[in-house]
Amino acid sequence: MAPYPGRFEADVVLSDGGTVHVRPIRSDDDARLESLHSRLSAETVYLRFFSPMPRLSPELVQRFVNVDYEDRMALVAVLGDELISVARYDRLPGTRDAEVAFVVDDAHQGRGVATLLLEHLALAARENGIERFVAETLPQNRRMLDVFRSAGFGDERSFGDGVVAVSFHIDPTPESALAAERREHVASKKSVERLLAPRSIAVVGASRDPASIGNAIFRHLLAGGFAGPVYPVHPTAFHVAAVRAYPTILDVPDDIDLAVIVVPADAVPDVVDQCALKRVRAIAVISAGFAEVGTDEGRAAERALVQRARGNGMRLLGPNCMGVVNTAPAVRMNATIAPTMPPAGRVAFASQSGALGIGIIEEAAALGVGLSTFVSTGNKADVSGNDLLEYWEDDDGTAVVLLYLESFGNPRRFARVARRISRRKPIVAVKSGRAHRAGDALDGPMSRTAALVSTDTAVDALFRQTGVIRVETLAALFDVARVLDAQPLPRGRSVAIVANSGGPGLIAADACEGAGLDVVSLADLDAAATPDDFAAAVRDAIDDDGVDSVLMVFAPVVPGRTAAIATAIREAAVDAPKPIVANLLGADGTPAGAVPSFRFPEDAALALARVTEHAEWLARPEGSVPDLDRTSIAAARLIVDTALAESPTAGDARGVWLDPATATELVRTYGIDVLETRFVESVDDAVAAADALGYPVALKAGSGDILRKTEEGAIALDLTSADQVRRAWSDVAERLGDRMGGGAVQPMAPAGVKTVAGVVQHPSFGPLVMFGAGGAAGELLGDLAFRVLPLTDVDAAELVRAPRSSPLLFGHRGAPPADVAALEELLLRVGRLVDDIPEVVEMDLQPVVASPAGAVAVDVRIRLAPYAPDPEYVLRRLR
Repeated sequence: MAPYPGRFEADVVLSDGGTVHVRPIRSDDDARLESLHSRLSAETVYLRFFSPMPRLSPELVQRFVNVDYEDRMALVAVLGDELISVARYDRLPGTRDAEVAFVVDDAHQGRGVATLLLEHLALAARENGIERFVAETLPQNRRMLDVFRSAGFGDERSFGDGVVAVSFHIDPTPESALAAERREHVASKKSVERLLAPRSIAVVGASRDPASIGNAIFRHLLAGGFAGPVYPVHPTAFHVAAVRAYPTILDVPDDIDLAVIVVPADAVPDVVDQCALKRVRAIAVISAGFAEVGTDEGRAAERALVQRARGNGMRLLGPNCMGVVNTAPAVRMNATIAPTMPPAGRVAFASQSGALGIGIIEEAAALGVGLSTFVSTGNKADVSGNDLLEYWEDDDGTAVVLLYLESFGNPRRFARVARRISRRKPIVAVKSGRAHRAGDALDGPMSRTAALVSTDTAVDALFRQTGVIRVETLAALFDVARVLDAQPLPRGRSVAIVANSGGPGLIAADACEGAGLDVVSLADLDAAATPDDFAAAVRDAIDDDGVDSVLMVFAPVVPGRTAAIATAIREAAVDAPKPIVANLLGADGTPAGAVPSFRFPEDAALALARVTEHAEWLARPEGSVPDLDRTSIAAARLIVDTALAESPTAGDARGVWLDPATATELVRTYGIDVLETRFVESVDDAVAAADALGYPVALKAGSGDILRKTEEGAIALDLTSADQVRRAWSDVAERLGDRMGGGAVQPMAPAGVKTVAGVVQHPSFGPLVMFGAGGAAGELLGDLAFRVLPLTDVDAAELVRAPRSSPLLFGHRGAPPADVAALEELLLRVGRLVDDIPEVVEMDLQPVVASPAGAVAVDVRIRLAPYAPDPEYVLRRLR
């Protein structure tokens, strides 16, 4: 029997937004299994066993709970301490098929439990070499037949002897991946609804002390006009703010959707347990004293808190958060310490920092930015920005999403969700923290490029690919939001500036050019320009087909005209098909109605530039991950598994660096072109290889540990005879001694542009595909660009063009242009290799010579490390 596979334990969200814990069955589940069976209706028992079975025999119970976790596997869904569902497979002897069966507690049918367990069970089966599930079910068991159909694997059915036989391959398909993504979206959205649109709220810790946080949140809920009942909970208070209080949440006579918990940290677990007994649907923990204190005890307490909540069906916001706001008329919830409800609007805001919460809400009100919802995520122990994005995607009251992020819990899920949502609603983000390089977690030698990758580099790559608009400050966050919320998107980068003073107009023009916009006209009105003059100039710019956006700059030379000018601009801009922004100098941000107004021209230009970049991202093709020929996952898997099995260092964090011959063999299994190389052990072999390849040749040390071969004298170029090969071998061997590691003989690389390509591993973001300038100059300047996986054809094209030196590839100064399509294909093959073989954690192809004839790698370095599959990448789970 295989050991208990704890990696398959997961907290998951069901289709109604509730949570359960999924884990492999254990031998001590016998009583829980009998209890589940006793709760099943006679119909459910008949559909599962094809006959009445009031109770399970002891022998059958023991067979069900004792599995080998390989040929026989069972997963259970646990809520509290009860099993509510079991899914199992039994391999058919001597085959790669397994019979699959499910049972779900009647009280929990229709919540998507069986479909979710099927996803998880299929992953376990694939790991154990099973390729196909088969099942027999009664024709009237529509629920189970729907489970098989909705999974997206494409099942085949036949009818005979009164049963329906179903079979389907369990390898992931585009259809199954899309179906799982849709189910994840619905589940996440429903779970966030429990937080943002509750029908009833209890504030646990709502004391009578007006200076306390609990009292403030309770009063703010009342003052905001929450559209449902609000119950104060306090162990000794009889009433709070003239509302009857209850000693515990269990004493509240009605159902509770949301519990806001404001008690000392050590009291929170007991309150959560009470919420579980009360069947509260969601909790927001305002209390601090958990992981944010930086101690092992605090982190352990937070993990236990999450397990308590999820294991009992509840989503948890926080801890250490400021709460939530929903301005929708049907909700009107201000469950925060902010004293006033923000103005209603179409902008949603998620902030990881609770301390910024009050300031954010007050700033939004001052700028006239209406909020649909505001969420302080705090420690993000459970509910994260990814969950909120899933909710806001379908929220009719939200048009723009703002994020203040300090960390990413699951960058891959963020990439998948944000890329989809950005095409419907703009996402604007501030990401704090620019430290931490990818190489910081590794000791010893590494590639020359891995150490260059900071978290900021990874974030920038992630945001660029997913269409997230990145800004540097909270002020810029609101600036961009105001333009997106009130104005149409521009068609291009051309800007017309209308100003009544030469100096401010020139400053605005410089700011636009500096932000990457093209100033096509500067209408310099005189200082005495009237509101009608401004309105006419703005209308002229709107009517100009060569103008994509308009920036109006007003300096109050004549006192008292600011309001009239603002009105004129607003009226001129009504229903304009292009964005118009205003800079009213010295006017304290006097709003120009629907036209966003900024105090300084630089702010207006920067906001306009970010919106323009987003419009360009929307206009580009979405891209796809193309099918590639000349790839063999089986051949690559054999090389990697063999190397890891034979390496004594494979089990530690460093993994193992492949020798150059094996590294070259590995990349060739994915069709990556490498310069023909003969690896040799002696000078005679080197001469024979050179004769076979044809002169001139290059001779280099065979060791993969020498990173800078030229600097260390580990390479000799343009060798034109056997005598030169022999002398070169002698010279390299004398310089390097035992470090030489044999030799490698190659024909001279074709003339072309030296680039570098490969993969670096970031501790939070995973593998990043890299491309940039090669050689010493590239290393010195760090002219590199990165993209996260999966890499689409559009991503690859942009990656080739991202380095500053990329013009060299396109015929710079009359040089013949390189085959850029071949470079793009090489990058796609690199991305596919790492996606398929995640044990490849670092790859360095340097140089890759790009020429009119194609793109060929000269040297290959690869580091492998064992890979523990994270089911999040292939199925639904919380983390």
